[in-house]
Amino acid sequence: QVQLVESGGGLVQAGGSLKLSCVASGRPFSDYGMGWFRQAPGKEREFVASISWGGGATYQADFVKGRFTISRDNAKSTVYLQMTSLEPEDTAVYFCATGATGSTLRREGGVDYWGQGTQVTVSS
Repeated sequence: QVQLVESGGGLVQAGGSLKLSCVASGRPFSDYGMGWFRQAPGKEREFVASISWGGGATYQADFVKGRFTISRDNAKSTVYLQMTSLEPEDTAVYFCATGATGSTLRREGGVDYWGQGTQVTVSS
C-alpha cells in the first residue's frame, strides 16, 4: 500500500520560509511523478507544484511566482517543497501527491495517492 507522510509545516511570519518534506513508500518512488497541492479554509484544493520522476521537469502554479521550489531525492524516496517569501494567503493544508507523471499531476485527476496533509500558517 502506498503511503505518503508529510512534515515540515508550522507557523511562520509573512516573508518567512518553510521547507515541506514528503516521504513515500509502497511502490518504486523513482518511477512516478510527485507533487504538492493545498487547500485553504473555505476553498477548493488547488495545484501548487509537481516534478517528473527523474526531476528533470517541474511545473508550478502561477501564484507561486518563483517563490516555491519543488525537488526530489530518489535515494531517500522524498519530495520537498521549499517555500520562501510566504504570504498570509499561503495559509493552507498542504498535501503531497503521487501520480504517473509530473505533467498529469497538475490536475487532481492525475493523482493516484494523497498524503494526510500538513498545516502551514502564515501570520501577518
